[in-house]
Amino acid sequence: MSVSTAAADQSLCTPLPVLGRDVTVPLVTGGEVAYAALDYAASAPALQRVWDDVAAYAPYYGSVHRGAGYLSQLSTDLFENARGTVAEFLGCRAGDQVVFTRSTTDSLNLLARAIPAGCQVFVFETEHHASLLPWQHADVTYLDAPRTPGQAVQILERALADRDPYGPALVCVTGASNVTGELWPVRELAAAAHAHGARIVLDAAQLAPHHPVSVTDLDVDWIAFSGHKLYAPFGSGVLAGRADWLQAAEPYLAGGGASRRVTRREDGGVAVEWHETAARHEAGSPNVIGAYAIAAACKALTEAGWDTLVAREQHLIAKVRAGLAEVPEVRVLSLFGDDAPRVGVLSFVVDGWNSSHFAAALSAEYGIGVRDGLFCAHPLVRTLLGTDPQTQGECGAPEAAPGEKSLNAIRVSFGAGTPDEHVDRFVNAVRELVRDGAKWQYRTEEGRCVPAV
Repeated sequence: MSVSTAAADQSLCTPLPVLGRDVTVPLVTGGEVAYAALDYAASAPALQRVWDDVAAYAPYYGSVHRGAGYLSQLSTDLFENARGTVAEFLGCRAGDQVVFTRSTTDSLNLLARAIPAGCQVFVFETEHHASLLPWQHADVTYLDAPRTPGQAVQILERALADRDPYGPALVCVTGASNVTGELWPVRELAAAAHAHGARIVLDAAQLAPHHPVSVTDLDVDWIAFSGHKLYAPFGSGVLAGRADWLQAAEPYLAGGGASRRVTRREDGGVAVEWHETAARHEAGSPNVIGAYAIAAACKALTEAGWDTLVAREQHLIAKVRAGLAEVPEVRVLSLFGDDAPRVGVLSFVVDGWNSSHFAAALSAEYGIGVRDGLFCAHPLVRTLLGTDPQTQGECGAPEAAPGEKSLNAIRVSFGAGTPDEHVDRFVNAVRELVRDGAKWQYRTEEGRCVPAV
């Protein structure tokens, strides 16, 4: 092996430093082990670089936009520069707005409040609830789950062809499934939407942490994502894209910051002139640290290099898929087939195991944190499991006791901070649990499977 090849392989296998990488957890069988965080799809650990940047700013914390003091002016510059950093990260067009929100859910609810009257909304049943549910007060059409990327485009085109061609329309679609990790044909769906006079919003919560995402390249109208999946702390998100619907809508929240001018009317009421900038939908004191953390994460991922990050993640995906393929009792869930491109998110079921029991054993006996349940994507998981769409279920663990049939699945997810050892331990743990069974007894407590004391 040449020196250059060895260096490239070493670079490929080096995870980005994240918080919690040295945390140890107790095992029910005795001793402690380094915690293997394999639940990135729910919340990725914060990058050490992001945390350091936030800590360096914290002593200079101040109010924004209207303060005359030095720290207020510094914080205002930092907040607005963060907006610019995010716009660059997302490849925004001239005139696009970047609105800071609390999360992807908050972003899509904001847009749902801003759509024009009579807007028709089209959304696949495969969406996370954050992008499936905000449109219930609109004229919404829920589209059946496709089985190929091409079929997704065909289903959307047929639905759009039947719509009122003169009214506004919006398509909402994910970039990468939070259940299967599969990549969706966003560019093709955007072309179909625009060909029929509709706009499109991309739920990039699972895509942005794993792949470069560009409003311009994908030709979407809006992008929504969450900071806590992009290696930033909780409580911040983004809605970025076209300004016109946002400017025309009443503010998502009414209050200071959103208002440009407030006066008393002759009838005793109050007249309000709202801002036309992103501030229109950022009423109240903004989450400056959250916005700064998102910007820091955008910079860190860009500087790390997407080619390297994507290549390393594909290396981990190949390890997980190869390991699970060696266990006949494991069935990996997929819409588009085993060969479909995906990010580091895989869901599976194990013959003879209740999903909550399996996840509990991974945690208690191996120090591995995964997710079990319906992953706030109930229609999709039920479709993948082949269960009755009317069957009751919850986002979290099922009520079934260990050994009983589960309507839920197990999800393993990872990313830029995941070391090879965590993936290797997970694969070995799956193999051992299926072969030998759990070493400990478990019971159901408040809907969750936990080790019996």
